[in-house]
Amino acid sequence: MSTENQSNIEALESKVEELLALSKKLSAENAELKQQLQDTKGDRAHLFEQREQVRNQVESMITRLKTIETA
Repeated sequence: MSTENQSNIEALESKVEELLALSKKLSAENAELKQQLQDTKGDRAHLFEQREQVRNQVESMITRLKTIETA
């Protein structure tokens, strides 16, 4: 095998190793982003629940105030 071929093979091996490392890094980042998305969706759902509870409380207060006004 010629020196040029050997150099080409080594360069190719180096590029493959770089691509594997990049692939692992991107895979880890992707998993982290998916987890962040799930966390955000959970937070959003919790905020919607809280908003509904507050709205119900406010509506209840308004109803009680109207009842007091008419009494």
